[in-house]
Amino acid sequence: MSDSLDRSTKISLLKEPVVKKLCELLDKSSNKGWRKLGEIVGSDRRFKVSSDDMEMCSLKVLELEGSPSRMLLRLMGERGCTTGHLFDYLQTLGNSEATQCLKQSALQILIQPQSVALISGHNLRLSCHAVGKSPVQYQWFKTKEEVPNSFSPELVISPVHLKDAGFYICRVNCGDIFEFSQWAQVDVLNVAMSYGQSYHSLEGRLKVVIQPQSQRLHVGQTLQLECGAVGRPVPRYQWHRNGVPIPGATKRKFTIPHVMQDHHGRYRCEINSSTERMWTNEVDIVIDDVYAIGGGSGDFFLNSIPDQLYATDKVALLIGNLSYKNHPQLKAPMVDVYDLTNLLRQLNFKVVSLLDLTESEMRNAVDEFLLLLHKGVYGLLYYAGHGYENYGNSFMVPVDAPNPYRSANCLCVQSILKLMQEKETGLNVFLLDMCRKRNIHDDSAPNIVLRVTANIVFGYATCQDAEAFELSSSGFTNGVFVKFLKKRLLDDEKITVVLDRVAEDMGQFDATKGKQALEIRSSLSERRALTDPILPGDGADHAHSRQWAKAHELPESMCLDFDCGAQIKLGFAAEFSNVLVIYTHIVKKPADMLFCQAHVTDFSQDLDVDPKEMNRETPEETGIYLLSSSLPQHCLYTRLSSLQKLKEELVFTVCLQGTFTAMDDDDTVHWTKSISIGKPLIARLDLHRAMRRNSCLQTCMMPHSPSHSPCHSPGPEHHLHLHYGQQPTQDYNRLSPQHHCLDVYDRPQGAVGGRGESYYDTISHYGPMYDSAGGLSTSPGRHSIPIEASEDINELQNVFINSLQFQQQ
Repeated sequence: MSDSLDRSTKISLLKEPVVKKLCELLDKSSNKGWRKLGEIVGSDRRFKVSSDDMEMCSLKVLELEGSPSRMLLRLMGERGCTTGHLFDYLQTLGNSEATQCLKQSALQILIQPQSVALISGHNLRLSCHAVGKSPVQYQWFKTKEEVPNSFSPELVISPVHLKDAGFYICRVNCGDIFEFSQWAQVDVLNVAMSYGQSYHSLEGRLKVVIQPQSQRLHVGQTLQLECGAVGRPVPRYQWHRNGVPIPGATKRKFTIPHVMQDHHGRYRCEINSSTERMWTNEVDIVIDDVYAIGGGSGDFFLNSIPDQLYATDKVALLIGNLSYKNHPQLKAPMVDVYDLTNLLRQLNFKVVSLLDLTESEMRNAVDEFLLLLHKGVYGLLYYAGHGYENYGNSFMVPVDAPNPYRSANCLCVQSILKLMQEKETGLNVFLLDMCRKRNIHDDSAPNIVLRVTANIVFGYATCQDAEAFELSSSGFTNGVFVKFLKKRLLDDEKITVVLDRVAEDMGQFDATKGKQALEIRSSLSERRALTDPILPGDGADHAHSRQWAKAHELPESMCLDFDCGAQIKLGFAAEFSNVLVIYTHIVKKPADMLFCQAHVTDFSQDLDVDPKEMNRETPEETGIYLLSSSLPQHCLYTRLSSLQKLKEELVFTVCLQGTFTAMDDDDTVHWTKSISIGKPLIARLDLHRAMRRNSCLQTCMMPHSPSHSPCHSPGPEHHLHLHYGQQPTQDYNRLSPQHHCLDVYDRPQGAVGGRGESYYDTISHYGPMYDSAGGLSTSPGRHSIPIEASEDINELQNVFINSLQFQQQ
């Protein structure tokens, strides 16, 4: 074996180029690849690679750029495997290219500098230690500039000042080769010493040292909020307003240059490190009803607001039905609702996003939506799922609708509009992403008399008596309507102008040209836009608005201490208003504990939780696809859907299991803790309750055809169907790869109108999202929970190292 290989080095410390090359070699080889390597490692009792581990590795092939070898190496590294062990396994495997790849690592950085946030006046210490075949030399850089006299493994700045904040990196030379460390961010806070006096005792622990302050501003002035925490690594920040994360507000300082009335509310910041989460104080921001001219300390004020249209509030209800019990299932509604939720929140809408509602749940959700409406409110209802249209009335189909369904089983959109008109709303927007085919099983002709108002906008995803399509692919895709709508929704234009532009964009889409066209119906006489500011009126139901906001707060994360000395972090994230993600992470464990794992169990029978999809090592395994890139790593994940069915507080058990050095390998010890988190998210609104007598039920239910037995559709008809290969069946494989084509197929017998799959359109499959050109688009928005913002560091590192390497040549 080459002298350049340090056998004691943990494989988790191997350089990324080495790991990448190893994975390429092991992924491609059939008889000397990762599967055979896993069998060899599995026979060594020290690292315990099980059949379940191998199955988890194999699932990585289903992910974009997923690597089974990388997952296997990660598991081995977590269990203490060294470079020496890996070298021996590769020799046994007989993969000479892989062993040579390890030998080429003649210089290794063993200790990487760590990002840190600290107080001005304290001492900054960054460390970088490397080993090589010959003595190594060090040179530290701040961004692209060399730090003077910084030739040792330790970079010490004493005392540190505000000007020292920035990004640092170390170059290590060994003979004629060199490597760069990872970037380390240094954040320096200017804080009074009274805070710093207790900092020494909490070195490395997260501590909030700057709290935001309440403010009273005039319209047009600048809002500046600041918070700060010290600790290692640099904390991550996410500002919240009225309990809802503010998209893009992920810095210590949050600024709104020209505040409007709709910016008032309660603000606080969530601060995260790798193992801890804390909150700042919640502060009130009050915006007075006068307008500031100038924007600075010399402002003068007008007693009236400039001539502009306002909403007294903005409320949106988004429903996506996909898991139908008696009808073909859909895929795109989940992605569509997720994307629109994030966009509407940027427009200051109170948004509730719900998946898979029964008839009673849909009616109760609409009731809650109506309670938030009052004079001048902008109300928006988006629905994606099966639907139909008879005699000009549109019907939304719940997931428990029978086959065939009629108007009595569905919700009539025009009935909801009638109830909205009674609230004297300022704008009523309906975005209906469903088919508008006639339902041959429903002969009813409801007589709904609407008031003549100049504030109604309907955006239909397709024309009357036509289908609305989903685009099937191996990954996440939007429906055709939302694919183009989300590109225009934030435009500061009259809502009808926005929809006109969406219609033009859809008309240029070759895949559905001549098959699906957006139809707009409007009585809007004013230039109302979704971007209009909010100016609360006297009739606002503030108590109910607070209850609505309260129903969208996440449970606080918590650290659980067990008698054995282990500590577990229990965290939560929201994928939708009725979908909660729970994750567990091992914070610390006793030194003599070989194995430690925490999982959640014993959930209420109200929730439909599949034990096989609980406590999985990757989010995707439990069905968490939209948030997977935003969740912390190295956890066990569980997804709880249908929270609206929860009748009591959510109580569950956290079970810790572990093995110790003094025990036999097969002996496992268990500890349990019972946890209650109340009614999380939408569960607080009790949508499971019986329908109210005065609900939208009275105006939605219509007499239907007197037929007593299911009718069958006429003989087969041919309809265009957009999909990527397979013909649809009632049992769809959501992970199966597909190929892009345009096909025709027969209408299933007994089918009725729907958003798609019943015979009108198609099924989307899980996986990466594709755009119309066939290339990868950005993953769904990441506004639901805070994430680590490392993109700027990665970009800085690539540019900087490339420039330095060029200078060395």
